[in-house]
Amino acid sequence: MKNIQWFPGHMTRAMRDMEAKKDLCDGVICVLDARAPVATYNRNLKKIFGEKPILYLLNKADLSDAAKTDGFVRLFEAKGKYCVKCDSTNISTKRLLLQKMTAMTEEKRARAEAKGLNRTFRFMVAGIPNTGKSTIVNLLSGQKRAKTGDKAGVTRDVRWLRCGEFDLLDTPGTMPPSFDDQHLARHLAYIGSINDDILDMDDVALELLGELAARYPAFLTERYGITDFSEKLGMYEALCKRRGFILRGGDFDYERGAKALLDDFRKGRVGRICLEDAGEYADWEP
Repeated sequence: MKNIQWFPGHMTRAMRDMEAKKDLCDGVICVLDARAPVATYNRNLKKIFGEKPILYLLNKADLSDAAKTDGFVRLFEAKGKYCVKCDSTNISTKRLLLQKMTAMTEEKRARAEAKGLNRTFRFMVAGIPNTGKSTIVNLLSGQKRAKTGDKAGVTRDVRWLRCGEFDLLDTPGTMPPSFDDQHLARHLAYIGSINDDILDMDDVALELLGELAARYPAFLTERYGITDFSEKLGMYEALCKRRGFILRGGDFDYERGAKALLDDFRKGRVGRICLEDAGEYADWEP
């Protein structure tokens, strides 16, 4: 599979806007995808955050392997970080996040009250494209004020939104300018954080099948009837055969097969999956 690189021009502007507004924020909500927490962590954003308190959200936990997601929560907490797993489409998530945000600003609030001030605390909401940032913003604000969508890069502008006693700075999804680790870059391709239009979807499907065969072979058997995991192309063709993706003349319709696999994976129809394991990243420093 050829190297993946994707950094649209609007992301440069977004990073500058975030840098310019960071001093107005008391904390950061960094939204990660629970299926790929390491891949969806943009270390370049940490340079913008500086020493501000960060709440890491492992979003889309309803689509992820619960045991592995819990492992990442423990990893973050062991490193002294605020971290919760959540489902941004579940209304109960709002109360959990507001509790965390209140706890993170407790000391600042006490100092302000001691001076007779009643101020509004501000959080920047940031992360990789398609991790659910705008859905989180809409959940917290109680209104559909931020654009949402399945395609990476829906949010293009930095904007302030009111959320009860907090103000939220909704920001566009931003990638690092280059991907040093292509293994993690592929994870971003699988979950839809990279624009599909720039990818060879056959290659993406083959690589995803390889990873799923290594981590969750039973899911492939149940969903697609795949029992031989020795060759990626063989698995791909078994998927196409099972779903009836056959062209006139008997050739396999790989294009439909790739779209079906990626759609099934992204919507959780293959099963609850985590592409990464906290045990493999004990030395990782978010």
